Amino acid sequence: MSQTTSDKPKGRVLIIAGSDSGGGAGVQADIKTVTTLGGYAATAITAITIQNTLGVSGVVATPPKAVRAQMDAVLRDIGADVLKTGMLGDKALVETIAEAFEEIAASIPRVIDPVMVATSGDVLLPQGAVDAVRRLMIPGAALVTPNAPEAEVLTGKAVDGLNGQRRAAEKLLEMGAVAALVKGGHVPGDVIVDVLATQTGEHFFDGPRIETKATHGTGCTLASGIAAGLARGLSLTDAVALSRAYLVEAIKRAPGLGQGNGPVDHGWPSRDPEAFASMFAKWRPG
Repeated sequence: MSQTTSDKPKGRVLIIAGSDSGGGAGVQADIKTVTTLGGYAATAITAITIQNTLGVSGVVATPPKAVRAQMDAVLRDIGADVLKTGMLGDKALVETIAEAFEEIAASIPRVIDPVMVATSGDVLLPQGAVDAVRRLMIPGAALVTPNAPEAEVLTGKAVDGLNGQRRAAEKLLEMGAVAALVKGGHVPGDVIVDVLATQTGEHFFDGPRIETKATHGTGCTLASGIAAGLARGLSLTDAVALSRAYLVEAIKRAPGLGQGNGPVDHGWPSRDPEAFASMFAKWRPG
């Protein structure tokens, strides 16, 4: 079975997540991001969501066996350098994906984005699946990327400031994650700080808060950008820095689509290639 078929990373990211009909989040955001940042995106679709910038009006879940079959098909042929998860659905699906990780992808690093609630407030992960995520997705994950509310649910720690982010990140490491990025977008303040905790220490990434409604898919985009960087051979800190820089520009250049929480501009590099080339050059693998 082909997984990582050579020592040199090929940029392959297998995305295990739900589809967003509005195109701003989910696998659509993931594919755009991975492709733009120099990777190759393959997918295992966990659900079809009926949504736009105003919210989610329906979810059609993919049968767990079909999700597993998609993973099998991709890994047998194309392989992957990194696995990235998004919306996972119910407990049975989480258990199926975890089983697949053990049986066919044990050696492939995993970026786990514990998608629980959409930007619109719609619940995307039933309560019954939350414990399965704690037990089966976090242990062994190369990186877990919760926002503040998700970190609170997963760890039981209050995340209302920087110290709360640090405590939650530490708890995620105790739960078995290799690294945790507790994002600060939901934490009040003029400056957003994302806390990256690893087995060797902490790293802080900060920047001014951008006042905007273009926040749909930002979590998916950040996690996918990190996955793309890792799949290209970047260090974790460089992969986070690259993804954050790309996302910040995508938010600033948001096209203003929709009546609710709009999408970011994933395609901005195609319209400003010089700016992107300058940014991208900072984080090339050695």
